[in-house]
Amino acid sequence: MTTTAQPIRSLDDLRQYVREVLCRRGQLDEGAFRITEQVLLRRNRPCGVQFCLHGPRAVTFFAIWDALENIILFYSSSGERFCTVRLLEAPELAMAETA
Repeated sequence: MTTTAQPIRSLDDLRQYVREVLCRRGQLDEGAFRITEQVLLRRNRPCGVQFCLHGPRAVTFFAIWDALENIILFYSSSGERFCTVRLLEAPELAMAETA
C-alpha cells in the first residue's frame, strides 16, 4: 500500500505521524509504549531515521524514514512491509536535531 501524506514540517511532526501509523497497525494505545529512534548514516552523513515501537510481549513495529528519497517504509512485527508513504514535504535531517 502506497499513500501520500500531508507535509511534515518538523521532526516532532514526523515522530508523531510514525507513532500514529504504527500504533494503529498494532491496535495499540498511543503513548502506552515507548518508541526509540536511531539516525541512519551514509558516508558519515545522516540520511534517515529508523523508528522502533516497543509493544507488549517484546512485539516491535518498525518504520524507516529515507530522508534522501523522502519516503517512510512501515514494517509489521513479522518484518513484512505494510505501507510506504511518500511525503510531500519533510524536515531537514541534521545530527544536532536528532541527538
